[in-house]
Amino acid sequence: MASCSSKASLHVMFYFLFAIYFLSFEHCCVDANSTLIVHNATTVSSKTIPIPDTFLGVFVEEINHACAGGLWAELVRNKGFEVRGPNNTLNVWSIIGNESFISVSINDSSCFERNKAALQMEVHCNDKNPCPSGGVGISNPGYWGMNIEQGKRYKVVYHIKSEGEEGDFNFQLSFTGVGVIEVSSNITQVPEDGKWRKVETEVEAKATNHYSSLQITTSKGGSYLFDQISVMPLDTYMGHGFRKDLFQMVADLKPKFMRFPGGTYVEGYHLQNKYQWKDTIGAWEERPGHNNDIWNYWSDDGIGYLEYLQLAEDLGALPIWVFNAGFSRNEQINPSDLGPYVQDALDGIEFAKGSPESKWGSVRAGLGHPKPFDLRYVAIGNEDCEFSNYQANYLKIHDAIRSAYPDIKLISNCDASVTPLKHPADLFDFHTYTTSKDLFSMSTQFDRTARSGPKAFVSEFAVWRKDAGNGSLLAAVAEAAFLIGLEKNSDIVDMVAYAPLFSNINDRKWIPDAIVFDSYQMYGTPSYWVQKLFVESSGATFLPSTLNTTSSNQLIASAISWKDSTENKNYIRIKVVNFGRGTETIDISIDGFPVGQQFGCTKTVLTSDNVMDENSFAQPTKVVPQTSSAVNVESKIQAILSPFSVTSFDFLIL
Repeated sequence: MASCSSKASLHVMFYFLFAIYFLSFEHCCVDANSTLIVHNATTVSSKTIPIPDTFLGVFVEEINHACAGGLWAELVRNKGFEVRGPNNTLNVWSIIGNESFISVSINDSSCFERNKAALQMEVHCNDKNPCPSGGVGISNPGYWGMNIEQGKRYKVVYHIKSEGEEGDFNFQLSFTGVGVIEVSSNITQVPEDGKWRKVETEVEAKATNHYSSLQITTSKGGSYLFDQISVMPLDTYMGHGFRKDLFQMVADLKPKFMRFPGGTYVEGYHLQNKYQWKDTIGAWEERPGHNNDIWNYWSDDGIGYLEYLQLAEDLGALPIWVFNAGFSRNEQINPSDLGPYVQDALDGIEFAKGSPESKWGSVRAGLGHPKPFDLRYVAIGNEDCEFSNYQANYLKIHDAIRSAYPDIKLISNCDASVTPLKHPADLFDFHTYTTSKDLFSMSTQFDRTARSGPKAFVSEFAVWRKDAGNGSLLAAVAEAAFLIGLEKNSDIVDMVAYAPLFSNINDRKWIPDAIVFDSYQMYGTPSYWVQKLFVESSGATFLPSTLNTTSSNQLIASAISWKDSTENKNYIRIKVVNFGRGTETIDISIDGFPVGQQFGCTKTVLTSDNVMDENSFAQPTKVVPQTSSAVNVESKIQAILSPFSVTSFDFLIL
């Protein structure tokens, strides 16, 4: 199934009369307290609305360890020892062996100029003081445990310098609870320092441990330096480094765009910790990483600017780059000092879409992607409209980009859903996190927005706090109602994304989220499953409809026509949200379809016994859509709507 995109066929299609039957596909004889009529566009004054191809997308931000310890498959945490704890401690690394055999410290002796921290290891073992069985060394637990799976292969990399005269070393790799077979090993000299060596080893796991740790040990005394230690599974999406199961969860949403990398992550709590794209490209060993102070953890920038662009391309989504416009959550740059920020934005656009012969396009090509990325949108800052300098900073950046890249669409941070903007823009950003009741009411948010101004980009929305729990049915139903309101206003609303997308369950800084995971498993919250009910809306046609009900404060409905391009079949999808505590009965028909026509229909319902029900690792499918089908559907159908439910129907048009 897919969206009905053939405009020429619409006039023929709407001469049909549909009748939709909701819960059991059986005839009901009770009086309905609501009716929904989906109109043929030729029989009413209302017009159909072509929903933008870009309507539904995703927002990927480094929050809740979404990337580091999540979507990015790197298993080692603090791989360059840059994250130093109090008193220069190891920060997640631990020592194997007691102080009579080994001592370690962190110093600035690395061979990597942008990552000077290195681990100094003194092994005190000798003939008179032999090491214990198994040796001594260091261990890393990764992000709350490394997922090592039987039969899978992993690439282990570490850089080492032996400070003895001979410069030799003898270290062994192992994983707790898992035996491994060494498949291959290679040792090369690091050009910058003749005594540093890069050790690359491929191993295959003989068993599974979802919470393993890497161990690097030796029984040979000496003085050693370690730096830039990595464990990457070879089984990542297309070899691009993305964890396959999490990637697939996003791909199943069929996103038409991907906004990245933030969010407040772009700004930081302080400007010194803002996201700087130029520090995130190139060899991973040379990426300095930065303190993600807004979410209180270190980002090693394994997913850098290039990887974000690659992720969007792999998803088949248009990238939407959000860059810093001179603001943190506590600071702002004066317009007179904005020059470096303007240049960074221009350089970033050139890196993404410049020709391989351009300055920054050649850098991209040198990193393995000569073909320009399809960058069509950029956002000038994030939630910065409240700052006194935003208007001036925005205009400086706007004018520079408009002059150099007139085809790029520019997104303002200022909300124009009620009051017009004071500056030019192609789109304006709209964010809302609120209660379920308020979000249901906000289904009319854009009803009165001026149609002559910039389009709306609803790039962050969700129910949160008490109503949301850890991801409740109540939140999801309200979000479905809000999305229906955005469909109805898709002549002004171009794009929409739920937020946040990801959360590692061990670091849920923001709750709820669409996808929850740990080292090896994941599930979608009810909010995730609501997004799936709207994936065919992108590029579909919104159909006029009339809802007559005594429950206007709890019922909302919409209808779209869409085409399944793989099957070359047309469908009409009707979605109805019941935001009330009681069961509702409704008659639904589509004006213009000949009575007696036989066709197939599928019904999908998202509901549960309790409005605060959630999914979890123990019950990952407790609240998920349930689909059934029927044939020979008759002309008059009555539907029963469960309390707090989202019901969707697809009717095949013959």
